[in-house]
Amino acid sequence: MPPLVHAPGWPGGAPTWTSSAKDVVTTALGPSRTWVTLGYGIVNEIYWPWTGQPQIRDLGFIVAGGGRWFEVKRVRRYLVDVPKPYIPLPRITHEGEAYRLELEVIPDPARDTVLIQFNLTGENLKLYALLAPHLDGSGTHNNARAGECLTAWKDNAALCLASDSGFSRSSAGYVGSSDGWQDFSRNGAMTWTYAQAEDGNVALMGELAQSRGVLALGFADSLEGAHTLAHSSLSERFDVIRERFVAGWEEWAQTVKIPDAPPAIREEAYLSAAVVHVHEDRTYPGAIVASLSVPWGNTSDSSGGYHLVWPRDAVEASLALLAVGKIDAAQRTLAYLIAIQRADGSWSQSCFPDGRTYWSGVQLDEVAFPMLLAAKLREMGALGRVEGVATMVRRATGYLVASGPISPQDRWEETPGISPFTLGVVIASLVGSSDLLDHDEADYVRSLADYWNDRLEDWAYSEGGPLTPTFGIDGYYVRIGPSPAQCGLRGRIELRNRSGGSIDATRLIGMEYLYLVRLGLRRADDRRIQDTLQVSEALLRVDTPAGVSYYRYNEDGYGEHEDGSPFDGSGVGRAWPLLTGERGHYDLQVGRDPLPYLEMMARMTGPGGLIPEQIWDASPIPEQGLAPGSPTGAAMPLVWAHAEFLKLLVAREQGQPIELLHAVQDRYREGPRAGTAWHWRHELPFEGLPADRDLVIESTAPFKLRIGFDGWSNASDATSAPLPFGRHGVRLRNADLTGRDTLDFTFYFTQDNRWEGVDHQVRLGQRCP
Repeated sequence: MPPLVHAPGWPGGAPTWTSSAKDVVTTALGPSRTWVTLGYGIVNEIYWPWTGQPQIRDLGFIVAGGGRWFEVKRVRRYLVDVPKPYIPLPRITHEGEAYRLELEVIPDPARDTVLIQFNLTGENLKLYALLAPHLDGSGTHNNARAGECLTAWKDNAALCLASDSGFSRSSAGYVGSSDGWQDFSRNGAMTWTYAQAEDGNVALMGELAQSRGVLALGFADSLEGAHTLAHSSLSERFDVIRERFVAGWEEWAQTVKIPDAPPAIREEAYLSAAVVHVHEDRTYPGAIVASLSVPWGNTSDSSGGYHLVWPRDAVEASLALLAVGKIDAAQRTLAYLIAIQRADGSWSQSCFPDGRTYWSGVQLDEVAFPMLLAAKLREMGALGRVEGVATMVRRATGYLVASGPISPQDRWEETPGISPFTLGVVIASLVGSSDLLDHDEADYVRSLADYWNDRLEDWAYSEGGPLTPTFGIDGYYVRIGPSPAQCGLRGRIELRNRSGGSIDATRLIGMEYLYLVRLGLRRADDRRIQDTLQVSEALLRVDTPAGVSYYRYNEDGYGEHEDGSPFDGSGVGRAWPLLTGERGHYDLQVGRDPLPYLEMMARMTGPGGLIPEQIWDASPIPEQGLAPGSPTGAAMPLVWAHAEFLKLLVAREQGQPIELLHAVQDRYREGPRAGTAWHWRHELPFEGLPADRDLVIESTAPFKLRIGFDGWSNASDATSAPLPFGRHGVRLRNADLTGRDTLDFTFYFTQDNRWEGVDHQVRLGQRCP
């Protein structure tokens, strides 16, 4: 036992997480509640007791002897392997100068414990374990104690690292001043044996008594509990726990249905299915976090990162699991989303797995995606015993009816307006789930969806825009139409993550338009889609040694800077492998085999086959670990990307995307429906109405409408009738409008006993005057 000496250097340096470039993510399929990430050949963040709560920064090793020492994660000469693609049991081999270190990492299926079997070979060498606690999701205010075990505690979280052969020496210190790494850096050996470090950014080091053995890291709400769990795991043979771990994953894999494909693609598909499943919480079943990582985490102590639930990402993941036969997983996610729906019918932009809001913004696609999942399960006859689906759909529909079609944020969480992706998902979800509503509600919702679909080009398509001469085309879809929505796309879009500035909406291009085909709202051979493809291929496509990928949009700033330094609120957008998958879905729908896109995505992975959020698209920067076509410091793995890979593979077999609902496909087989009624609202007025459309004039309260034609001639009054979802309206039939040039109208609000005091006019027979 070291002397009771308190380490100097309080409170330690500013804490950060580790790199988000993971080699493997793993968890056991049992009552255990630990999730483990590995990067650079060592254990990184471990999450407990749920996927939203990282408890350590990392657990690594130093090899020392003969006056020399090596920290294996910095040497970076290692191989990582798993027994099978769907069994996330990482085996890592580090090869250095005169040493070989073999590690095998297993979360104990029965306990909140992680086991590491180690074997160091080489002459006169010692192995040292380095542990950086970040309890309760932060490196601040941690406490550490050295001794026969290495322990740490903070509030209601505690850990204990024990060895079956014990520690010869141990020490606790403050990061950057008295931690074990600093000891080696300054003294070339372990010379410090501090007993305790309190209320700071702390680290622990233990010299292992033997070069071969097992470590157990237990987590509990007390030091006694963590100690008990760690030693209980050590009391069982490592191979017995390994056998139990493998059996759990083997049983799970038996119910996964992976389509026929080349061996490398099937392997990546099995790995992708396992990765998505690893990200589901067990404390809160159905909660699937976006990534067990913190993008550019070695620059931040953020409590969020990507270990949060985004309803969009969770549904994308659930649809992927549904595609490979895991109906039960999709049902759990639907039940979870029903539970965390807000009272107004929406969902938070992102939340912790327990449902607490992290980012409170609203994205209309995230309101629509749970409805889309419900519609898909219902279409398959697979809703099972999930209760409250109709109530959830009705509440979400009410929110979309009241708030659409302009979303406060697009799918990239940056910009308000009308995005083809967001509005496409909204329309498909409204149509697909409308049969869960009563008759009048369903009729109204379908009419509104038809109207929004009819107007997509008015709001997000640039006819004769500034890019048309370059490509010899008539027009193209833009990334997002500005708010307020107008014909002609007049306005500018703020560029986020680029230190300010804006761009004309007609010059901002994204891949969002492809989802219009994927959801069944536009045909794959639609001239407008094919013309936009020319533009996006020219502006967004990037060719890398791994294959073709795409930027989110031109002028994106979410990525490393030109010199490779991490994103810090600004940067340069990099290519996204998941967009390679979206491009592959389009090829499928025009009749081409999307296999090349699957092969490219499989080549864009990290050392363990994980698909990253972004890949490097510029000249190599070896000192930053950046190589063309390889992962950057953004999130890895990105669950959404793995889901996209799985969905594309299954779509290749089935001949159509899993998101394509029969109800939507049947309704819009030839595009927008003829004879659609247009819905005029104060929030979204329009100045022209095509000749073959009815007109519904709406408000949120009862009203009397004074109507006149061609300069208020033949004025008359009409009283509004109640519409579903708390709205009120007057419907004017197309036959009543025929032969007129303009419609003039104004409102008298009956509840307030007042005239609006504003005259409105709509030109008849003209779409966009």
